[in-house]
Amino acid sequence: MGFPMARNLAQAGYRVVAWNRTAHKAKGLTGFGVELAGSATDATGQADMIISIVTDGTVLSPLIENSLPFLKPGAIWVDMSSTRADEAKAAAARLAEYDVSFLDAPVSGGTKGAEAGTLAIMIGGDPDTFAQAKSILSTMGQPVHVGPSGAGQMCKLANQAIVGITIAAVAEAQMFLEAGGVDTDAMREALRGGFADSTILQQHGSRMARRDFVPGGPSAIQLKDMRNVLAAAQELGLTLPLVSILEGRYQRYVEHMGGGNRDHSGLFEELLDLNGRSS
Repeated sequence: MGFPMARNLAQAGYRVVAWNRTAHKAKGLTGFGVELAGSATDATGQADMIISIVTDGTVLSPLIENSLPFLKPGAIWVDMSSTRADEAKAAAARLAEYDVSFLDAPVSGGTKGAEAGTLAIMIGGDPDTFAQAKSILSTMGQPVHVGPSGAGQMCKLANQAIVGITIAAVAEAQMFLEAGGVDTDAMREALRGGFADSTILQQHGSRMARRDFVPGGPSAIQLKDMRNVLAAAQELGLTLPLVSILEGRYQRYVEHMGGGNRDHSGLFEELLDLNGRSS
């Protein structure tokens, strides 16, 4: 997702310096006027705004720590990763010691949303900092301020709960109709615009029908997010039955069926296996 996001920033006229842990993944950005940095600190040092999108909080924390001596006072760090709310709050507090503001700004919309610049961007942090960053973030999608530090990550976890549960519902409908001999491509068209319609039905339902699970959103990340939802719910004294069930099923798919690097819509494969059906 980072590639098209950086490209869209550059095409909007901003000077962008990019760094990726896997260097070859960023090489194509030079064709869009993006400068490539040799290290993370080369990219973050003296920047007015730092935008990070990494796997999780365990990656974000050392990235911030290593960058601290090089950061420009008054800069804004926008983290678009999916982490926990407590990790976002800790990052905000740590950066504040160096006079750097922080926004947790996780996104939803997948690679297609990143390509089109239509990502849903959920922002937690100071409202004035959000106001400063809004025009830049708008080049990548629709930024909405949802509350103080950590609130963006809470919204993303809610989003991921909905996504995981809906994928499971679409998978059951797909298998049910295939078993009944129904044309599932026609089914998706018939449901278009109705109450059951959704991006997940249209995009992931099509993936399931074609057995195409090349990852947009890897199942290992979906499992991580479901576990983070449950951890946050436990802190709030809540029981979330559907999330608990889906966490177990994604665990089975990732850890016992080798589906970690397959798309999260690959939960359909786990459902087929549960029913003793081949793909």
